[in-house]
This record gives sequence, C-alpha cells and structure tokens, in this order.
Amino acid sequence: ICLPLFLAGGEGDRAFAKFYPTIAVDGCELRCAARGTEMYSNKPAGSVMIRDVVAEGGLGQLEGKRRLNPAGLQAVDRAADRIAALVDELLDKPWSRRSGTTAASADTNVPPRNSVVPGKAAACACGSGIPTQKVHMDGQEVTLIALPLIFEQFRQAGKPPSDSTLREMLDTVKIYNAVPVDLEDQYLAMLLREYSAFSQEEPTP
Repeated sequence: ICLPLFLAGGEGDRAFAKFYPTIAVDGCELRCAARGTEMYSNKPAGSVMIRDVVAEGGLGQLEGKRRLNPAGLQAVDRAADRIAALVDELLDKPWSRRSGTTAASADTNVPPRNSVVPGKAAACACGSGIPTQKVHMDGQEVTLIALPLIFEQFRQAGKPPSDSTLREMLDTVKIYNAVPVDLEDQYLAMLLREYSAFSQEEPTP
C-alpha cells in the first residue's frame, strides 16, 4: 500500500487495511506506517522496523538511495526475509474479514479470500477483494466500498437501525467512501432502508 496515498485518504487502501491483515514497514522509531495504519484503519498484524533489522544484523552504515551500498543491499534481503516470515505466520492463522482481527481457531465461518456477500456485493475495483454494495439514491446507482462488512460489524455489535446507529454508520462509511455533505440526509435514508433489510436477513453461514 502506498503510505502517502493512504494518509491522504485513499478509500480503497484504508478499507483494505481495515479488513485484511497488514504488515507495517517503518524506517525508524517514529513508526509512521504502523501509527498511521492504526489511526485510519486497524492495528497492523505485524511490524518491521528497518533500524532494528540493521542493528540486529550488524550491517553497518547504510548509504545511498537509488544505489544502495552493500550494507543497504543486505538490509533489503534481511527485511524481505523478516516480512516473508511474518506473512507465513499470518497465513497460518484464520482471519475474520468481518471483524478485521485474528479469528479463533475453532471459527469455521471465516470468509475465504476474495469471497463476497451473496447477492449483495462484488469485488472492489481496486482488486483487493473488499466487498462493495450497489445502492440506489434519488434514481442513481452508487457503489459503496465495504458496506456489507460495515453492516455485519454493526449487526454483530447488536446495534439496531436507530438514528444514533445510522449516524455512527455514516461516519464509518465516510472513512472508505466520498460522501458529499449536501447528500448526507439521502445517505442516512438509504442506510436506514438497506441496514433494516440486512438486519432481517439470516447471517451468512
């Protein structure tokens, strides 16, 4: 994920980091990638700090940007090994895309990669596999990123389609989708309609 785009408000990237496990790679102790990911999406499932990799390997001074010195090239290889090891660990753990957390090993209802909510969603255009949902407002069709997962989170939290719930839900929708200020009332009406229907459906097994 491109960190500058993510911090600037890239909806697809923020949705991806909310519902999928991510590994933050930082250059120094400030950990901007890890902190930014947690602030705008979810706590990273893993973290790599390059200065730690350099220190642990006794690699010496890193020099160059476009052309790394030998120590820099070694740091790249060691960082890649560290990241690959974290990926292997994460692949061994069941992950709940609905909650954005590691699922209990006994949980057999973890959605498979690139799964969608039947009849409600399609894969996000960014290719991340984040479910989207098409809704109609004022005669126009709008595609909203992560709406099925947001509905599921609110239902699992036991939140009814009340006014306070809908406003909280709209704030969540805004994180991943551009919502014009002058259309907020229409979005609230749409969320009431769609979430009420969703709440009456049987949970996906």
